[in-house]
Amino acid sequence: MEFKTVLFYVFSAIMLIAATRVITARNPVHAALFLVLAFFNAAGIWMLLKAEFLAIVLVLVYVGAVMVLFLFVVMMLDINMDRMREGFWSYLPLATGIGVVIVLEMAAVLWRGFMKFEQEAEAVGANIGGTKELGLLIYTKYILGFEIAAAILLVAIIAAVALTLRRRKDTKAFNPGDAVRVKRNDRLRIVKMATVDQPAIDAAAKAAALAAAEAQAATAPDASAAPKETK
Repeated sequence: MEFKTVLFYVFSAIMLIAATRVITARNPVHAALFLVLAFFNAAGIWMLLKAEFLAIVLVLVYVGAVMVLFLFVVMMLDINMDRMREGFWSYLPLATGIGVVIVLEMAAVLWRGFMKFEQEAEAVGANIGGTKELGLLIYTKYILGFEIAAAILLVAIIAAVALTLRRRKDTKAFNPGDAVRVKRNDRLRIVKMATVDQPAIDAAAKAAALAAAEAQAATAPDASAAPKETK
């Protein structure tokens, strides 16, 4: 067995384990980190296929930008996992049915692709990792899938912004428009109070000081009861 084949099996095994942990991890931060691990191993497989451009794009764009954004969003939302798991078993039959349909559709597409697959000498020698060939395929043959992926990413961005702007009781915020429209009377209020004679204030202060001194003297220990030091 060649060394490249061994690397392929190693990368594939780690990527499958990481992908499984993405959907089974209870902590969303751990799930995002496992997805980063899956992306790194997928980039290694792209390198084995001599698709260097796709490998570096997967690392720089998805791992370096998208997943970091996901981590910030997950930590900023502070998701209550106990509340999310309340209706898990009630939605399980529907989720299982949808998952089975997706698996059958993917299997049908892949099976038809494998049945019509014919390896040619030109396809083997083609530069599948070059930017020119990739751009021609994306914007000609796979333009519909590319636009669908862009629409899905746009919906994900809008959903993330909507979740961030939700009203929370444990946060304090103000309306900038109200702060700009504020007037002097809204910030300052003049209150008139009755005047008090200064001798009355001094007498009250002296009485309070005398009462405090008497209380301190009553609570202080007797000096005659202190033990004598022995030489």
